[in-house]
Amino acid sequence: MKRTLNIAILLVLTLSFFSAAPAKFENFDIKVATIKFKTEVVDYGTITQNSDGTRVFTFTNTGDAPLLITNVKASCGCTVPTYSKAPILPGESGELNIKYDTKRLGNFTKTVTVTSNAEGGNKILKIKGNIIAAK
Repeated sequence: MKRTLNIAILLVLTLSFFSAAPAKFENFDIKVATIKFKTEVVDYGTITQNSDGTRVFTFTNTGDAPLLITNVKASCGCTVPTYSKAPILPGESGELNIKYDTKRLGNFTKTVTVTSNAEGGNKILKIKGNIIAAK
């Protein structure tokens, strides 16, 4: 008798567990930042040795949340990035300055990785060009 009662209780609990209605999740509007660069490749072209190696990547926050750039890292020590640490509000633009050491001769292709809270994660930008000796 006791065994039948235990089985009946277990059966009722099991049925009530499986018949429970699934929880409804509300649709939350999640706001995200989106970074859109004017160009993702800057071509220095052919430049002379020791000329100005500074170039600018321009971007816009096309999302609906503030954009915060947390890190910008170049692929080598010959490229130095500078950027604003302040949040870029939706619809606003910003700049990422890249200075390449133009003392080195020859062709170059370098990457710059931008880490931010933007949708899609890290963004990889590229600089390239050719440095010739000054006459």
